[in-house]
Order: sequence, then structure tokens, then C-alpha cells
Amino acid sequence: MSKKRREIPVFDHPIIETHCHLDYLKDRPLEDTLKQSRQVNIEKVITIAVAPDNLAAVRTLTQTEDWVYGTQGIHPHEAESYTDDVDTEIRQHASDEKIVAIGEIGLDYYYDNADREVQRQVFRRQLQIACDHKQPVVIHSRDADDDTITILKEFESTLTRRGVIHSFTSGPGLAQYAIDQGWCLGFNGITTFNKAENVRDIVRMTPIEQILLETDAPFLTPVPYRGRENAPCYLPFVAEKIAEVKELPLKQVIRQTYQNSLRTFFPERG
Repeated sequence: MSKKRREIPVFDHPIIETHCHLDYLKDRPLEDTLKQSRQVNIEKVITIAVAPDNLAAVRTLTQTEDWVYGTQGIHPHEAESYTDDVDTEIRQHASDEKIVAIGEIGLDYYYDNADREVQRQVFRRQLQIACDHKQPVVIHSRDADDDTITILKEFESTLTRRGVIHSFTSGPGLAQYAIDQGWCLGFNGITTFNKAENVRDIVRMTPIEQILLETDAPFLTPVPYRGRENAPCYLPFVAEKIAEVKELPLKQVIRQTYQNSLRTFFPERG
């Protein structure tokens, strides 16, 4: 008989899912995903754009519920599909009422799905959109620490709102640069993985005031639900692991990361 998985904890204080991909979830209807999110006291969900063909899909999802928000941006995997028309579309919707950031943008030298120079050009173009619209940024950086720092330095004075380096798996150099520059670091189910001590080390060095909670659903399902499709409702497990690693009271982690999320994406409510 298989061991029964622990039930998802429900906190008294609300939490915010800062990074998921609602249009990529396949195991359950969207209505059920959102219902389950509410049942574990998730107050807001941010669903993230990654490709030209899901920019509009994300905008549509933000209209399903008043507590669902989105971003506009092109992932580095899709950098070679970035055109002037795509740039125009992102700009046209960058300041929509339900769009809270430019992203997911950045560099990925692990998979190299797009030419690295093209990735760098597209990263810069989208950072400029964030500057022009005074929006925060959701950054993806994998095996590209040095170039990520180099490019972000170019925008230090013009990017008035920072944002988050999400699903942080990079080294301490990029982490410290981001922390010093006022960025948040986003952590998800990877923090619960047995072999992710390097990520937990970054959690330890990151001030709790600069940590955001995310799932990156449908990817990176946390323990004890690995093997299932991830979903925003599993976010409480990430919060518990952050509290354990930081050796902080769980209530403090919940309240502080909630305020961090408001400050980053919803400053008028923070």
C-alpha cells in the first residue's frame, strides 16, 4: 500500500502565487485549479507569459477572475521568435490593468534553445519596455550569471522598478548582486528537493524581505507531491521549507513574503 501524502496546509494569512503558467496546466480544469488555490488561502495568482503564442492567452486568463493577474514577455527559449510585431504587442499591453510585470525574460545557456547573442538582444529590448512602462521584471537566468549581471548593470539607473529573478538556481555571485540592487529572489519546489542544497544555501543568504514564493506550475512540484503535475495549491509546501531553511517562524515567513509580493507587483496595495 502506498504511503498517504500529507494534506496541503492552510494558513490563516493569505499567500500570493507569484509565478505559474495556468495555460500549461493539463491535469485538471482551470476552474478546479483556481478553486483549489482559494481553498489554501491563495489571494492572488500571477500567470506568466513566455512565448508569442501565449501572450494573448495570458491576457485572457487575467479576465477569468478578479484575483488572477498576468505578465507579458518572451522567454529566452523563444528569443528567435521575437519580432518587431511581438515587441509592439508587449508594449501595447505592458500597462494593462491586469498586467503586473514584463516577463518571463532573460538568458538560458543551459539548453541554448536560441542563439546566445539573440537572447541577449531580446533581453535588452524587453528590459527597455519595462523601463518605458515603469513595470517590474520577471527574470529567468540559467547558467548565464555573468551575462545576466552585465546586462542588468546597463539598466540599473533606468529600471525604476526591479522585480524578481525567479526559480533561483544560480550562484551566490548573481544572488548577492540581485540582493544588493533591490531585486527579490523567487523560490519554488526545488527548495524541497533532496539534491538542491545549493538552492537552500541561496535561501539562507537571502534576506527574508527579498524572498518571493512561487510554484512555476506545472513544473517543479514540491515534495511530498513530486510525480504529479504542479499547481498553485502546493505553494504552502514552499513556504514551509523556506521557514525551515531560514530557521524563522512560519507565520513570519508567510506575512513577510506576502508583503514582498505586494511591494513588487502591487505597490498600490502594499
